[in-house]
Amino acid sequence: MKRFMIERNIPGIGDFSLTELCGAARASNQALASIGPSIQWQHSYVAANKTFCIYLAESEGDIRRHAELSGIPITSITEVPQIIDPLTANN
Repeated sequence: MKRFMIERNIPGIGDFSLTELCGAARASNQALASIGPSIQWQHSYVAANKTFCIYLAESEGDIRRHAELSGIPITSITEVPQIIDPLTANN
């Protein structure tokens, strides 16, 4: 599977309550279950008016299908072919 970063412009999401965030996660999980194993949600970063979500998926089409089913809009999708971190310096 490929790794993707999905940016979502969601005004005020940084101020959402835990209940509201749980509802969004629940909608995402339901969409994932209906699509099947070709897509996995790893985690999301929540900022003031945006989220940055990391997914593993077979294709960008799976990401778009998830957005349709969950009702969570996409601003942009970026494929992430490589990851570096502090341990990369040890190679």
